[in-house]
Amino acid sequence: MAYSLTWLPDVLKAAGLKVSPCPGWDFRGVAEMGQVMGVICHHTATVDRTRNMPSLDTLIKGRSDLPGPLSQLGLGRDGTFYIIAAGKCNHAGPGSWQGITTGNTSFIGIEAENTGGHDDSPWPAVQMDAYYRGVAAILQHIGKGVEFCAAHKEYALPAGRKTDPDFDMADFRSKVAAIMAGTAAAPVLIPAAEPGGQERATLRRGLSNDPALVKIIQAKVGVSADGILGGQTEAAIRKFQAQNNLVPDGIVGPKTWVLADTA
Repeated sequence: MAYSLTWLPDVLKAAGLKVSPCPGWDFRGVAEMGQVMGVICHHTATVDRTRNMPSLDTLIKGRSDLPGPLSQLGLGRDGTFYIIAAGKCNHAGPGSWQGITTGNTSFIGIEAENTGGHDDSPWPAVQMDAYYRGVAAILQHIGKGVEFCAAHKEYALPAGRKTDPDFDMADFRSKVAAIMAGTAAAPVLIPAAEPGGQERATLRRGLSNDPALVKIIQAKVGVSADGILGGQTEAAIRKFQAQNNLVPDGIVGPKTWVLADTA
């Protein structure tokens, strides 16, 4: 029998977010959830900055010291929400928020891909915007205010036991509140093509990309030029961006095209 959080994909999709259900997600969990009271935000602390969601397998299966699933949702660097589990997950540990001490039973956990270090800041704008909008959508669905969104570092006890996520939560909640109130500015989107000049299309994994343009960027980042923007090419693009002080989102937009011209 499926667990109770089967509404997650539809709620996130209705908010205009990219959603990727992991096989078996609706039957995955350590137990059934209780009444959902809010959201706890995390970052993965992975050391891998080159891939979109390298922690996904660990979030599903767990670690040697903690069985999975480790969160209901994973948030990739490109703003994709991976639906990991519809049941209770081992993400919170001992703690308290709004008087609630049953973190795993009462809160949905979101693990966002980030090292948590200075080498991975600022976060990709597309990822942060998805984080705000995903949390807002969940809180609206369960009928709770923004005060029921906590950082793991705020929930965890004893104080200082956790440090994730590494961004300011007061600012984060203000962004979520603006979305919930309908006063947030529209997201700044990467243009579909370069403005003026060569007007090359923006490339990203999952789109019907122009193979000729994909081959050009593949040659620049040093992978086999087969015209398909798959996982290996995306990882190489992220590495190329990070090495050249661009946000490593794996998306070949105007800034990355200009960089590729001069590399």
